[in-house]
Amino acid sequence: MLNKKDFKFSFVDIVVIALVIAAISFFFIRMVQVLDYKWEWDVMPSYFFYLDQVSGDLRANILVKGFLTTVKLSVWSTLIGFFLGTLSGIIGAKGSFEQRFISRIYVETIRNIPSLVLVFIFYYFVSSQFLDALALDEWVRNRPEQIKQIISIVFAEPAHINAFVSAIIALGIYEGAYISEIVRGGIVSIREGQWEAAYSLGLDKKRTFLLLILPQVFRKTAFPMAGQFISTIKDSAIVSIISIQELTFQGMEMMAATFLTFEIWTTITLLYFILTFSLSRTVSALEKKYVVRY
Repeated sequence: MLNKKDFKFSFVDIVVIALVIAAISFFFIRMVQVLDYKWEWDVMPSYFFYLDQVSGDLRANILVKGFLTTVKLSVWSTLIGFFLGTLSGIIGAKGSFEQRFISRIYVETIRNIPSLVLVFIFYYFVSSQFLDALALDEWVRNRPEQIKQIISIVFAEPAHINAFVSAIIALGIYEGAYISEIVRGGIVSIREGQWEAAYSLGLDKKRTFLLLILPQVFRKTAFPMAGQFISTIKDSAIVSIISIQELTFQGMEMMAATFLTFEIWTTITLLYFILTFSLSRTVSALEKKYVVRY
């Protein structure tokens, strides 16, 4: 169980937070004094939720929808990245020469290509060629209404399913290159004596790796992988360029319609910060409590 000590701030943390608050306050004061900017914060809550005039229900508006899409993008991209990164990390550490070469090519190529370029490649190649040929969006549209609702909640609406899938594949491949190095480093850090001890007990190489080595690797790399998930949340903003309706895209749409530049981007910045900072502090607290040291 976590306790208050796990979330205790140091003196440096307090100073940094105070400086950030002072800088933000100075920015807002200068905005009012120099630019004579008229803030319109009162309209921002309506972009989170609105009251349906027909049913009388409170419904999520574009900021909440964009926030949830960002979370979905991050989760699915991380799952794809975890699978690819784990596979690449394993063969990169313990595979044959050819397998290690393939893993190295994957990692070095992806890590040295801008993520923006990778998203464009997958959107115009995977989405426009493979997914259109597979008629994925048409298949979703032909499903029963209940199935379509589940797909919309878990993935995206039928009209955006192709772009969403290409986006999570691109982000998953990109994040997988970094996860690969985390996993490979975890495997390499296991002492050779553990392999030898397992062999002396009659375990073959496969069982030794699956039953003894791999559980230790995942335990040692759990917190770096959690940090990579936080990084994925921030990286997900780049898919706004292919009209994925995540948080950044919704912000651009709102700005074009309302011209409330500072209110919108301040709100979106805070939403990203709340999501990533809360996860970062949680991971940091868990790491201090459960970190594995050898």
